[in-house]
Amino acid sequence: MNSSVLLRLMVMLVQLWPCSPSTQNSSAQNTAQSFTPARRVKRGWLWEPLFATEEQISPEPVYIGQVKSDLDKEDGNLEYILAGEGAGSFFDIDKYTGKIYVKQKLDREKKPFYILTAKAINRSTQLPVEPDSEFIIKVRDINDNEPQFLDGPYVATVPEMSPDGTSVTQVTATDADDPSYGNGARLLYSLVEGQPYFSVEPKTGVIRMASEMDRETKDQYLVIIQAKDMVGQPGAFSATATVTINLSDINDNPPEFQQRLYYMSVSEEAPVGTTVGKVFAEDRDIGDNAAMDYFIEADSPDVFNIITNEETQEGIILLKKRVDYESKRRYSIQVKAVNRHIDERFLKEGPFEDTTIVKINVEDADEPPVFTLDNYVMEIVEGAMRGALVGAVTARDPDDDESPVRYSIVHSSDLKRLFSINEHSGAIIATELLDRERASWHNLTVTATETRNPEKISEANVYVQVLDVNDNAPEFPKNYETFVCENAVSGQLIQTISAVDQDDSAEGHHFYFSLAQEDSNSSHFTVKDHQDNTAGIFTGKSGFSRQEQFFFYLPILIQDNGTPPLTSTNTLTVTVCDCDTEVYTFYCRYGAFMYSLGLSTEGLVAALACIIIFLVFLLAIVAIRQQQQQKKPPFSEKMEDFRENIVSYDDEGGGEQDTEAFDISALRTRTVMRTHKPRKKVASEIQSLYRQSLQVGPDSAIFRQFISEKLEEANMDPSVPPYDSLQTYAFEGTGSLAGSLSSLGSNTSDMDQSYDYLADWGPHFKQLAGMYSSHRTVGD
Repeated sequence: MNSSVLLRLMVMLVQLWPCSPSTQNSSAQNTAQSFTPARRVKRGWLWEPLFATEEQISPEPVYIGQVKSDLDKEDGNLEYILAGEGAGSFFDIDKYTGKIYVKQKLDREKKPFYILTAKAINRSTQLPVEPDSEFIIKVRDINDNEPQFLDGPYVATVPEMSPDGTSVTQVTATDADDPSYGNGARLLYSLVEGQPYFSVEPKTGVIRMASEMDRETKDQYLVIIQAKDMVGQPGAFSATATVTINLSDINDNPPEFQQRLYYMSVSEEAPVGTTVGKVFAEDRDIGDNAAMDYFIEADSPDVFNIITNEETQEGIILLKKRVDYESKRRYSIQVKAVNRHIDERFLKEGPFEDTTIVKINVEDADEPPVFTLDNYVMEIVEGAMRGALVGAVTARDPDDDESPVRYSIVHSSDLKRLFSINEHSGAIIATELLDRERASWHNLTVTATETRNPEKISEANVYVQVLDVNDNAPEFPKNYETFVCENAVSGQLIQTISAVDQDDSAEGHHFYFSLAQEDSNSSHFTVKDHQDNTAGIFTGKSGFSRQEQFFFYLPILIQDNGTPPLTSTNTLTVTVCDCDTEVYTFYCRYGAFMYSLGLSTEGLVAALACIIIFLVFLLAIVAIRQQQQQKKPPFSEKMEDFRENIVSYDDEGGGEQDTEAFDISALRTRTVMRTHKPRKKVASEIQSLYRQSLQVGPDSAIFRQFISEKLEEANMDPSVPPYDSLQTYAFEGTGSLAGSLSSLGSNTSDMDQSYDYLADWGPHFKQLAGMYSSHRTVGD
């Protein structure tokens, strides 16, 4: 390795940068300066740091520096070539000397530096004598950009009356120049317009209040702020921004009435709630700060009221009570307006309220008559004579002319029938007898009409109370059913009675009970007054006989405590029952009913027995006819008609014509669906009991047992024919020539049995004999 190569390696390791401000500032001017003061050695290259200033370029290129190889002998044997950013367009190089020139204007804000490469070649061989050297050309800034307010226009709001120094807002301007070089980007703020109300901080752009301002005087200000670069030095660029500053309202003004005296009027006919007029207190504030409430001072007449219209902030005066021109024609009230929201900071300046006087005149109007009372209460004794005075109403015309009035009753026709009114005097009289027990109060509506102006009508309510007199005697509250057993003992309680009275007693009703003096049964029963509006009926002897007397009629004397007292006689019916100690009400009531029909117990039993026998007979006939229908005998249509109307036969025992017993068509219906309960076979029992009944009287125990069992069976079994008419038949007794009509005793069928004996029963069984005997004819 030769000495030249070692030297180049040493140059590459050691780089010297002898830079000074004087060198940097004069590089553009000393174009022919030697490289000795500011030489840099790099790989054999000798060159200075290169700077280009952005400025207007002259027609000729501007020299900014030189690059040179240490092998250059300045004999023209080397050629320099420039490559990289801006080479050939912005920058040129002298290929013989290595001097670099700027050909066009540079803009640091678009590109602050350029990276280029210098090459050195031998002209003869066209081979590089130095390695390529890369270097940077920096663009030095000049103040060629104006400040800009990018966030404008500005709008700010600050409360009115804010103290000095209150911050309003901040404005900020920007400058595209290099803030690290020179003063091109150093801005200074100032106030162009807005004095003496506002100020601005020079370095920060903060706008502040310079004095207290009243929104009511001026609510908006336009402030112009200027930003100047170069710290405001001559030749600096500047820009302005407009700031709109609004003053927000605070409650610093009280309400004030523009009128100290208002005149209004209201008609005496105006109803309550009528708007009389409006007042208005002006408040220079706005929004909630201007909201106010109106009041009527306490010492003003309590006839009017005032409310606030929330939209217009007006005070609306309303009529609180009816006014009367004849009573008072003029009113004077004091109205006060008070701020609803008060700022305590300004209370020292005075109260936030104001007052005014309102004078109100009452206008006369033709008014309807006026009753002395809205409601009248009158009394009249019930039973008073027709034409009796009930009371009187009075009305007058309140106007100055005092027109006469006419009275009338306007209500239902019933009230007009009960009452009438004198149209001139207003006297109300009763036209009918009044009964308190029917209606204790009557409500009337009375009208008064002006005779000169019939359209003016007024009404009043009249309540008439009918006063009670003792005109109703006491009486039993119900019909008592009283029973006594035949073997009752003396002193036994059989009934407790009470009384009612339709009259009204102020101290309460009190009744007195006793037997009438003319009572013929006084030895049988006694009455004991319990002194609590009840009395007890007791037996006066032991033992009673139904055979001797079935009913006892006791005249009970009842007296009230009215003035004068009234007495009534009420009859208590006592029924003697067939019992020992306990009364069976149903049987006793039933026995009394039969007794009233003239039947004895024996007769009742006989009637029941006959009814049962007759029902059995009908059932037998129905069974026979069903068997015949199954065998389809060749009967003619005429014979079928007779069979269908078997219930129409006239038999003195109730028989064929007794269609009240039950509907035989229901027995013929084969499609009746019923749920049959299990029943014991009683055919032989019925036959035996029936035959025994023909040999014994109605009082036989066997007969009673039979009837009781059949009744119970009929009540418990829904599938048997109805027995609800048993009581309508009487017992014929024994010894009938016909004997038994029942088929229960026959062991033969209908086809084998002979019915010839029916012809011997008499004319009443003629038709039956014709239907079933073997001697019947076709004509039958």
